[in-house]
Amino acid sequence: MLKETISRLTDVYFNELVSVRRHLHQNPELSFEEYKTSAYIQSKLTEWGISFQAGIVNTGIVGIIEGENPASRIVALRADIDALPIQEENEVEYKSVNAGVMHACGHDVHSTCLLGAIKILNETKADWEGTVKFIFQPGEEKLPGGASLMIKEGVLENPKPQAILGLHVLPQMETGFLGFKSGMFMASTDEIYITLKGRGGHAAIPQSVIDPVLMSAYVLTSLQQVVSRNASPIVPSVLSFGKIIGNGATNVIPDTVKLEGTFRTFDEKWRTEAHKRIETICHSVSASFGGSCDVEIRKGYPFLVNDERLNDEVQMLSGEILGNDKILPLETRMTAEDFAYYSQIVPACFFRLGTGNLSQNICSGIHTSTFNIDEEAIKVGVKAMAYAAAKINT
Repeated sequence: MLKETISRLTDVYFNELVSVRRHLHQNPELSFEEYKTSAYIQSKLTEWGISFQAGIVNTGIVGIIEGENPASRIVALRADIDALPIQEENEVEYKSVNAGVMHACGHDVHSTCLLGAIKILNETKADWEGTVKFIFQPGEEKLPGGASLMIKEGVLENPKPQAILGLHVLPQMETGFLGFKSGMFMASTDEIYITLKGRGGHAAIPQSVIDPVLMSAYVLTSLQQVVSRNASPIVPSVLSFGKIIGNGATNVIPDTVKLEGTFRTFDEKWRTEAHKRIETICHSVSASFGGSCDVEIRKGYPFLVNDERLNDEVQMLSGEILGNDKILPLETRMTAEDFAYYSQIVPACFFRLGTGNLSQNICSGIHTSTFNIDEEAIKVGVKAMAYAAAKINT
């Protein structure tokens, strides 16, 4: 049976896939700069006799594997390949050799799982029907998102998939498990850049200045009403600021203060309205101080929605190959993913791969300098992706 064959081949190729993951982890590259990463992935595909097209959005790769009756159904599998601007602190033999760059979000794992699934699907193509399209995507971590650019270059055409699958590491979930959430899953994300303009001067002569530092305190406080008093309580929304720059001193009030933050939600109409309210509040508060402001809101990824029928089927198939006790439900997340662009066009299923192991102290969160995985998780990701791609009924 195909299930047993996929499980057996995953075990056979596990050590090779661990080596692939460690190579990718050791040689991370930032968003839209993944030239060596792309070349390495291409070399593995070539070695395995799998045809592909490279150079999509410069570093992206697309290819197809045809089973029996190729036109009967078309399923796409996607992995992201970029890393983050983080200095790795793990002391492992495959520690990043690129200063200030690290695979701290698990994209090395995503790419490895997809490579493993492709290798197995290529070897078993006489045992399943349809076409599997694979996508290695650059730039997930940076606006406008590699997914949006690859879509513009036609990655969802010729042939057009009827379903698309992707996975993402989840260190809070123990290795061996997969997590699923039907319907609305991950939030839209927008970047907010505010420059508050006053008139600086000596801190001991406050009557002569227009204080943008005090202005920023009022702006930040006032902006909290955008969610607490304007958003519907049944629509999840987050407005957070993580960066304030006011280059004054203990006795120097600066001319400007810069604020940077993020807005996230699950409703496009409210998203647009919230942007307007943010701008209105910033301008009115700064004007009340006698100052002014510039507000830039960079619209980012849309919300990610999992097709209910597809999600249920992938969850069922994953239970078949891993065991139903290895399937867990997930909650809605306010984090964002550019896989959302695919989910707005094609029925999608984006699920989570448990990579934690408390007994081995592998529990650091993503986007941290000590993030790592239990590499046994690779087996789980490969089996789930390969089996679902071969079996789902589109």
